[in-house]
Formats: sequence, C-alpha cells, structure tokens
Amino acid sequence: MTSAITLANLESRLYQMPLVRAADRWLHAMPHPSLVVEIAAAHVAAARWGGVRGALEGTSVEPLPAGSLMPSPVETNLAQPEAVRSAVRRVLSRVPHHGAPVALLVPDPVVRVFVLPYETLPRKAADALPLLRWRLKKSVPFDVEEAAVSWMRQSGRSGGLEVVTAVARQKILREYEEIVEAEGARVGVVLSSTLAVLPLLDERGSTLLVRLSGRTLTTAIVSGGSLCVYRSTEMPGEAESLNPQAMLEEVFPAVAYYQDSWGGELDRAILTGFGEREGLLRETLARELKTRTISLAETEETRGLASPAQEILQRGLDSMAGWALNRGR
Repeated sequence: MTSAITLANLESRLYQMPLVRAADRWLHAMPHPSLVVEIAAAHVAAARWGGVRGALEGTSVEPLPAGSLMPSPVETNLAQPEAVRSAVRRVLSRVPHHGAPVALLVPDPVVRVFVLPYETLPRKAADALPLLRWRLKKSVPFDVEEAAVSWMRQSGRSGGLEVVTAVARQKILREYEEIVEAEGARVGVVLSSTLAVLPLLDERGSTLLVRLSGRTLTTAIVSGGSLCVYRSTEMPGEAESLNPQAMLEEVFPAVAYYQDSWGGELDRAILTGFGEREGLLRETLARELKTRTISLAETEETRGLASPAQEILQRGLDSMAGWALNRGR
C-alpha cells in the first residue's frame, strides 16, 4: 500500500528546501503526519508534533536489544521481530496515533540514494521510471524491477540537470510498514533517517554532513539547496570504538568527488551521532579538512529550533528533530 508513495518522500522532502522548491515547483507536496515513528538499529522512538511549529505533544523512546534489527537493503532486517514489535507497541501506547497516518523513518541502508546526471528526462512518471530503472540496474544489489523508486530534479553542476533518485526493495520496506500497521497505525510517509536530517543544514554555501547511526556512517554534501554527494557505509563498529582514520577514509572520497565535480570548497562540516567521541572526531576532521567543523546541535539552524525540538536533538534523535522542522511547511 504505502510502498507506492514511500520514496516519493525523497523528492518531496528535498522539495522543502527553498532553492530546490523554486527550481522545481511542479513537484507535489508529500503528506506531513504530525506523528513520526523512527525504527533504528538501537531504538524505536515516537513523537507527535502539534499544529504550532515546534510544539511537542508527546515523545517516547525504547531501546532495542543488540542484534534485534539488522539494517540491510537486501536481507531480512527484523532478526528479532518480537523485540521490535514490542518496542513499537510501547512507544505507540505512550504516543497514540488515534487513527491518523504516521511518518515512518527507517535506517539508511534500506534506501539507496543516487545523484544522476541527465541531459533530459521525461516529465511524465510513466515515461521516466523505465529510464531510471535501466540506469539503476547495475547499481543496486537487488532486482530493480521489484523496487520502489522515487526521484526529483535539481540543478546540478554547471546548471545541468541532475536527478536525485532513491530506490529500495519493496519487500524490505514492507517489514517496517507491517510492524507499525500491526499496531493499528496507518503509514503515510516513509523516509530514510538521514534524508530527514537534511532540512537542519544551512543552505548557504556548502555543508558536509557526517552522521553515524548504529554502525552506519552516512556522508552527504549539500550546496545551495542541491544534494551533491550521498554515500552510506557499514562501519566495523559503533561510535565508542570508531577509529578516526576509518571515518576519514569514508569522508575523503566524498569530499574529493565534490571538489572535482562541483569545483568548490566546503564552508563547514557537521557531525552527529558520535556520542562521547564526537569531540575527538570533530577535531580530527577539522584538522584534516581544514574547515570549520561543529556538532549538529551547535549550528545556527538547530539553535533556532523551538526548545522541544532542541531537546529531542540533544537526546540523539536528530532525524525526528528534522521532521519537526518540516512541520508547518
């Protein structure tokens, strides 16, 4: 049911960025449920945002036993379904859905994101989709014909056309949707967690985001409202054991690609999800990249959030804080 609209989130999500919105007004707006549920490798969380932007009506977080959720674009994700189901049940008992649709945030490995250059692409979805599937065929580890695909146009390097494309295996998406639907909730929007964080970034100049969730390190570069680089990698360990050099080895290729392709330098780097090791990793990144490097919680954008959203961000729920920013747009 929701898989058909699931990755339309990507085009609509990035459509919220002012410069992208100005360039591509034809894109339809996605639903904006007030209740958001995140299922991550280490926790399940829920929050309901009120009609007034930044007003938090309820929140709940439940930790997951280690190994109960194993994010993957191909294999079964719910290694211990009952543990995940129980956590979802508990958070929704504290933040009930009341029959309204919910926004569902899933781990980054579930959704593959590509920035593809095109000379032209048909406006009609029925004409564009086969071309995108053909282009993606050798880039994903599953049959692209059985995948949910969504896309948005943006102004790329030298003003050319680029298509930000997200693809996910329908079978994997349904694992997450069904476990929420089992509690009587109706999933209206599904979005990968880092894509939900992007609205928290400064659109002025170019911003590197380095985000760790569980063992997944996601690197994204946004410049002037366009998504330039996006890569997600499974690391050997979580934050407490992450080697700074291992982080740099993942970040450097993304930065080099941006500099070569877009011909620009980074204005800032932002880290999130590294816990107590963030200070060390931030210093390492600042020294190696020679650019201003700060925590996501310290940015001008996040300091301007209403206090409930700031509190959620301080608790490590950055994607849910990003969803809060979307409310009311």
